[in-house]
Amino acid sequence: MGPPAAPQAVGIAVVATGDMPVMLSGLGTVTPLAAVTVRSQLSGYLTAVTFREGQMVEKGDVLAQIDPRLYEAALAQYQGTLQRDQALLRNAQLDLARYQKLNTQDSISRQTVDTAQATVRQYEGTVKADQGQVDTQRTNLDYTRITAPVAGRVGLRQVDAGNYVTAGDANGIVVLTQLQPISVVFTLPEDDLRAVMRQLRANATLTVAAFDRADATKLASGTLATVDNQVDVTTGTVKLRAVFDNADQALFPNQFVNTRLLVQTIPGATLLPAAAVQQGVNGPFVYRLQPGDTVSVQKVTLGATDGTSTIALSGVGPGDRVVVDGTDRLKDGAKVTVPPPAAPPATPSAIPSATPSATPSATGP
Repeated sequence: MGPPAAPQAVGIAVVATGDMPVMLSGLGTVTPLAAVTVRSQLSGYLTAVTFREGQMVEKGDVLAQIDPRLYEAALAQYQGTLQRDQALLRNAQLDLARYQKLNTQDSISRQTVDTAQATVRQYEGTVKADQGQVDTQRTNLDYTRITAPVAGRVGLRQVDAGNYVTAGDANGIVVLTQLQPISVVFTLPEDDLRAVMRQLRANATLTVAAFDRADATKLASGTLATVDNQVDVTTGTVKLRAVFDNADQALFPNQFVNTRLLVQTIPGATLLPAAAVQQGVNGPFVYRLQPGDTVSVQKVTLGATDGTSTIALSGVGPGDRVVVDGTDRLKDGAKVTVPPPAAPPATPSAIPSATPSATPSATGP
């Protein structure tokens, strides 16, 4: 029989008590709340493009100008027609008033009065039609100034000044995307939907954090806005939308992000280091350090986890010491060696300065 195995060196952590945030992780895409292809609503020559590519614009800012002269002339023409028909209407109304007065004196037939009334109604309809034409031309004149429908960032210019544009242009003039605020559409498994909906029905505000593709750098914090109304049967997931202020424009449209949705925070939980949890045929367990530097196998019941710590519902309690490193060859009752805690770095002490020795002076012979 060989010599007994030497105790194995292990790393130890202490079970603590603290608040555990319950996070749900998902994959998402940055989606603007508004993405508009700015198109001309009428035909004409583009006389000016007043934006710079990549510029931030406000709602109502002028982006381009179409030659307005043709529409100014049409407006003047219909305004003249309106004035003429308004004059004819006034004349017809005066004739009707005279005929009605004469009819009361039996000086004119009833048929003449009826004809005058019909003429007045005819001119009233003509004036309304003229007014509609004037309003249409005024609207067209406004459309010659192409403005931003929302605040956001303009993309690359699709057409240059001097081109003839029409309302049917597929590419439009520019694409405008709203960046502030902006949203992230992400997915969660349908099994997580119940916990989320329970919080939403309680009118809770749920925070969402967006991380980069590597899931290492936090880009922005926002709030959950809504949950889709159905589960995708092909993937078993549901879509959610979170809204972010995006003041620093860290989120960009169509960017891939990792999301973490904070559903709730469990106070006073027993926090077990996730590295201590082992999986066996009977479920999860840990190696708990016993007096005499031995370990015992302790079955545990686990709750929520954030990847670093896990809630221990039973099996261990605050203050217990568990093995987090060196579990490969351990077994129940094994002897272990616990390295002493690292000593704090020594504070450099003042080094006494050397006292110069007395140098004998040279003496003459």
